Amino acid sequence: MHWLQTLDTGLFHFINGSLGNPPCDWLMPILSGGGGVMQWFVPFAVALVIGILCFGNARARLCALMIFLVIALGDPLIVNTIKHAVDRPRPCITLSNVVERLGCTETGSMPSAHAANWFAMTMIMFLFYRRSAWFMLPMALAVSFSRVYNGVHYPSDVLAGAILGAGYAAAFAIAIEMAWQNFGKKWFPLWHAKLPSLLNAECGMQNAENQNPANSELRTPNSELEWLRLGYILIFAMLIGRWIYIASGTIDLEKDEAYQWVWSKHLALSYYSKPFGIALIQFASTHVFGDTEFGIRFFSPLFAAILSVMALRFFAREASACAAFWLLLVVTAAPLLGIGTILMTIDPPLVLCWTWALIAGWRATQPGGKTRDWLVVGLAMGLGFLCKYTAATQLVCWMIFFALQPSARAHLKKAGPWLALLVFSICTLPVAIWNSQHGWVTVTHVAGDAGMHTAWRPTLRYFWDFIFSQAGLLNPVFFVGAVWAMFGFWRSRRERPLWLYFFCMGAPLYLGYWLFSFHSRVLPNWPVAAVPAMFCLMVLYWEEKIRAGSRWVKPFFTAGLALGIFAIVFMYDSNLVGKISGHLLPGETDPSRRVRAWQPTAALVETARENLEAEGKPAFIIADHYGITSEFSFYLPQARAALDSKPLVYCVDSDEPENQFYYWPEYDYRSSRKGENAIYISELNPYPLESGWLWKWLAHEPVDYAGTPPPMKIPARVAGEFESTADLGEHEIMFGDRIFRRVHLWACYNLK
Repeated sequence: MHWLQTLDTGLFHFINGSLGNPPCDWLMPILSGGGGVMQWFVPFAVALVIGILCFGNARARLCALMIFLVIALGDPLIVNTIKHAVDRPRPCITLSNVVERLGCTETGSMPSAHAANWFAMTMIMFLFYRRSAWFMLPMALAVSFSRVYNGVHYPSDVLAGAILGAGYAAAFAIAIEMAWQNFGKKWFPLWHAKLPSLLNAECGMQNAENQNPANSELRTPNSELEWLRLGYILIFAMLIGRWIYIASGTIDLEKDEAYQWVWSKHLALSYYSKPFGIALIQFASTHVFGDTEFGIRFFSPLFAAILSVMALRFFAREASACAAFWLLLVVTAAPLLGIGTILMTIDPPLVLCWTWALIAGWRATQPGGKTRDWLVVGLAMGLGFLCKYTAATQLVCWMIFFALQPSARAHLKKAGPWLALLVFSICTLPVAIWNSQHGWVTVTHVAGDAGMHTAWRPTLRYFWDFIFSQAGLLNPVFFVGAVWAMFGFWRSRRERPLWLYFFCMGAPLYLGYWLFSFHSRVLPNWPVAAVPAMFCLMVLYWEEKIRAGSRWVKPFFTAGLALGIFAIVFMYDSNLVGKISGHLLPGETDPSRRVRAWQPTAALVETARENLEAEGKPAFIIADHYGITSEFSFYLPQARAALDSKPLVYCVDSDEPENQFYYWPEYDYRSSRKGENAIYISELNPYPLESGWLWKWLAHEPVDYAGTPPPMKIPARVAGEFESTADLGEHEIMFGDRIFRRVHLWACYNLK
């Protein structure tokens, strides 16, 4: 095998060095994505895909969709897996006299992802359009050659990437075609008859275009069933994909996830800021799957799948299965809801319970509505309240619906609604009992978060923050479409009680927060429970516009779906920004900062603690925030093992309750750690970036900091609790070559 390595190295030096010339020195970096080419190539590619999905025929759409799936699955799951397993250093690291035309990175060299992706695209294009090889094959060869010419890959790297990419693309396409032939005939007979082959799409293509099963006039019970089956397949695939993602360890726990995991080790009737629902959920999941990220987050994808199935079936029954499938796609492509499919916070169970109450409530308000339907409404709202107090606002939504819908008020003369209210009230008892024992601290805390302690001074300061954050997190297209639908349907509300019902179950909460943003800051996730109802109204409203002959609605929402899916992909792995643009976002602006680099942060603090403990006295850790306390309690094995006995990590103490740690006697380090030493940690704000940093980043120019923040001082309260302290300085936590977190450490000696 030595002669192969020699041949590979010799061929590399020949291409990288001997073939060098000015025209290629200009062209080859461009082909590899350098020289800022990605600034226009990526928007062009995204626009092209959106254009094909909006205006292309079925053949073009299938081709674009299959290319997207092959790249989205093949690059991270196949290429990156092999690259990390082989772990071959790049030639610029191991060889001398390398002409580095694109710089040098430390990521693995074998196989070349550029070659794999381009040959995968070439293979898919060839299977759909034979003549595309005349263009795609030279492009794939040129890009692969450029990787060697620029000094970032060996020839064997690009050869392996080319064979691998073409191979798994062909295998994927053949597998999809076989599945369509075997299962398509059974599960989707009508669609299969119109499109007998996915790859040989010429056969029956014109018929498929003229007889699109989405057309309302062709809907039959069988076609409705096929839309439902497609929805079930999508839900199942997303459930499995999300479980795989959270098991991969790509992201760390978010502060609230870790904080509520600590709650699950101290079960109670309620907690300082939240009810006990999230603690019970994490208690159940971690007892089955262990104290891991997967164990903590197991129920988040499952809740999303349950919600999707409920919404799909309900919408198919009350509207149409095709509209229900579109609703499923819209919900999937909304980043705000997408966050709740992978992070286990209080929002996923709240949204699930709110939607459950919404569906049961519609059945209950029908003329044939039964008492058991109302009992389900009360139970769903009560369980939602035990996850997040926002669920109580659904009572206001019901009051508005009864006020606006005369036919529904007849139920107020029956026992059903009042039994629902009774069930809901019973569910609130644990919170009331706990708060009565703790000075109603939750009321004070929630009022403080909502800014109730300050005078009302209308301001636009928070209003625009709310608008822009909602537009981004709901997807700009869907945000505009949902708000438009909420106002546009109003004239016809009396003729469409279902539309009015969706409005009442979503708009009061959403518009209420919108108005409240004139007073105080509204966090982007606060109105999330209203979003499913708003999207239901939006889909019904715009579906009617399509039936009325509007031609711009479908392209508009198809563009929204494409943009949303791209946003979700980048949300799951922000490093893809670097792969596409050629350089990563500054760590201070990376959207995944909250869920990354906690493990090295914990390791840094533990090293400082061990060094302090080596001086002869036991040492523990004090953090300045409950979230950091919880992160270290999870990511330090010693701290995790000590949760049931004597904590190793504490939150800084206070005279008044500021978090849940105040109520646990074992976290009073002043009474249990006297005479011991401690490491005190404070998380610092990110470095401020210079004005206009975004334009410099887009131009591939270095981004500088706008000055250095002043040095931190240890809080006087903490310093007064110890005989002496020593400043251990600021530390930058790196994630790759980027700064993701800054912390300041102090050594504290002899707790008084």
